[in-house]
Amino acid sequence: MTIRILPAEVAAKIAAGEVVERPASVVKELIENAIDAGATEIRIEVRQGGRRLVRVADNGCGIPAAEVELAFARHSTSKLTGVDDLARIVTLGFRGEALASIAAVSHLTVLTRVADEPVGSHLRLEGGSLVSREGRGCPVGTVVTVENLFYNVPARLKFLRSEATERRHIDRLITRYAMAYPTLRFSVTHNGRLTFQSTGSGQLYDVLIKVYGLDVAKQMLPIHGPPASGADSEITQPGTPGQEPLVSGYVSAPAMNRANRDHITFFINGRWVRDRMLAYAVEQAYHTLLPVGRHPLAVLRVDLDPAEVDVNVHPTKSEVKFLHRDRVFAAVQKAVRRTLVDQSPIPEMESRPGQWTAAGWERRQTLTAVGRERLPTQLALDAQRTGEFPPLMPAPQAGDKLPPLRVLGQVARTYIIAEGPAGLYLIDQHAAHERILYEQFMAQQEQVTSQTLLEPMTLELTPAQAAIMEEQLHVLTRLGFTIEPFGGNTYLVRAVPAVLVGADLRQALIGIVDELAESRMPPLAREREKRVIASVCKQAAIKAGQVLSDEELRELIRQLEATAMPRTCPHGRPTMIHLSQAQLEREFGRR
Repeated sequence: MTIRILPAEVAAKIAAGEVVERPASVVKELIENAIDAGATEIRIEVRQGGRRLVRVADNGCGIPAAEVELAFARHSTSKLTGVDDLARIVTLGFRGEALASIAAVSHLTVLTRVADEPVGSHLRLEGGSLVSREGRGCPVGTVVTVENLFYNVPARLKFLRSEATERRHIDRLITRYAMAYPTLRFSVTHNGRLTFQSTGSGQLYDVLIKVYGLDVAKQMLPIHGPPASGADSEITQPGTPGQEPLVSGYVSAPAMNRANRDHITFFINGRWVRDRMLAYAVEQAYHTLLPVGRHPLAVLRVDLDPAEVDVNVHPTKSEVKFLHRDRVFAAVQKAVRRTLVDQSPIPEMESRPGQWTAAGWERRQTLTAVGRERLPTQLALDAQRTGEFPPLMPAPQAGDKLPPLRVLGQVARTYIIAEGPAGLYLIDQHAAHERILYEQFMAQQEQVTSQTLLEPMTLELTPAQAAIMEEQLHVLTRLGFTIEPFGGNTYLVRAVPAVLVGADLRQALIGIVDELAESRMPPLAREREKRVIASVCKQAAIKAGQVLSDEELRELIRQLEATAMPRTCPHGRPTMIHLSQAQLEREFGRR
């Protein structure tokens, strides 16, 4: 094979593939340029999830007319002058690749003006080539419009996800930058509808309200550390040489938690990054404070000397390396732990009576008979009084999947210990109850029993969560939910499946949405419904750490034995571990 130099057009598209992964990448690069330009207001407009159009307008310093064409040449930047600058990067952008890469795979228009020029410059580029240029009147600042993204790279275009998924990535990005720069005013419009707008007040707490809602923001604890002096003090400048890392931001009270780590957010000198080491530091600070499998919310900014952090290690600049990794880890862990020890409130018990209608209470016996959704149910209590439960489970009938089990007790308030003919069984009470609820739900799927709330519940979601809710609303409706849009990212919940009776509805719904956001939804409608049902059952099932009586433990095992697939939960996690008698004898030296 002959070695040859690639044509400039091909090289540009290859380079663009490293920088521009999806429409959110375009938004990221343009927002970072706006921030570096000193903008105080940034407006983002998106159509069709960014495929059709992405427009970012700012009131920054603008680009001089003599340099505007040069801005779209590869490796052109105003942020570096020499190799020594790479050792101390203080801007978000620095490589000089973003604009050239975006222009290479789209139809791009830029309108920009600096303060000392009478008219602005309007340029049109297609596939990286200049098509037209003219002078136009415009305010100081820059407006970049990107249309038909990946029109000339079909291999990349076909791998884009659905409009809702791409929108979710964009919303997640913008809300993070709004939290990193609370002094800036961000506004986002999707398909002509305003979906997010920050105040630009300079207070991170105000942005948290916009992103997570007031109920969540109230349960966030401010990190007080030098030199911050109040709950809303912001660190806006990178650290100085020799200074210890400065940690500021908010963390959630232990009672406010989520099913995944997606809500642990870090900014290093104002740059949003993903760092497993720092996420682990936060979770270590919550040691013994959170239930098993739950994760905190955190919005943390770490400021340190730019010379002690290398941001030039990843094509999208989403990862960094620290010169003193352990010192940063310790600073984050200590700041979060100190905040939790000093400020964590005592959780308040929520009152649930009055949440259901009178007609709903009259149907309570029917609801419990349909699914025995929550343990203990009225049927379980009746059985307890009548002594229905024998010490040893009945012998299995033909086709049963489990042997007869005798419950011995509960360990760590999470696992049930049971004895069978072939040894010991450890059963995960949460996974087991998930399987029970899932099969009961599937059995009555065509006639799901729904329960109307006495008073509709308002549910405030983040822009990303609202996109998931909008995408899956028809599926939730089929499964017994009655949920209506209520303006912006707020929804009104009027009814829920009976399986959620007694659960914390707000946390359950947010947990369902978060779990659906974690994985790609199957293309078939039937499979999508199964995924949503599994998420509903996960939220409704008894949790790890919940103490159960002996009668409740036996009832749970009996219901599990009646299922078709008792050995795994709907998500594929095992419900039990078997320790055979032979293994026990070997461990005790009897064999």
